[in-house]
Amino acid sequence: MDEAIGNWIKSSDYDVRTATALLKSRRYVYVIFMCHLSVEKALKALVVQERKKTPPRIHDLFRLANLASIVVPERHQSIFSHLNKARVPTRYPEDMSKLVRHYNKAAAERYLAETKGFLKWLKAQIK
Repeated sequence: MDEAIGNWIKSSDYDVRTATALLKSRRYVYVIFMCHLSVEKALKALVVQERKKTPPRIHDLFRLANLASIVVPERHQSIFSHLNKARVPTRYPEDMSKLVRHYNKAAAERYLAETKGFLKWLKAQIK
């Protein structure tokens, strides 16, 4: 595996482990943030694989998937879409109280479980 691709994957793995630790400490908003970040980095590994260059400094998962020339299977479309929508409010919260209510324990557990499945599929796309 290319060193740059390996570094993106290692960082993605680190971030999903961080999400797991944050779930245990009940920091649910940041579980969602780290899930997004982990998927973003896995996609950037695929961009490096496809484009043979450093991926752009963007956070839009749809754009990254497009740059990586991958089509996300239907079974992962929901988490893919939800994480992409969460990228702005978890980075720049306008109403932290509302965010905390929305991203509660049940939501964080669901996002984390679905993210882990999606990451498994993404990593399987690496040649």
